[in-house]
Amino acid sequence: MKVKVFDENHEKDLENSINEFLKGRNCDIIDIKYQVAITMFGEDQIYCFSAMVIYNEEVG
Repeated sequence: MKVKVFDENHEKDLENSINEFLKGRNCDIIDIKYQVAITMFGEDQIYCFSAMVIYNEEVG
């Protein structure tokens, strides 16, 4: 069993990162954990979109 953690500022970037990681990879996805964090910096809202992909690498 393996894990891969992703962290992006925009949800579309997170989608792209995960899809790029999975593209052409022969693996069995066990679970995907998703989280959003929001904080304030002055008057700006800062978002953090993260996900952890738990998977088994297929052999062969």
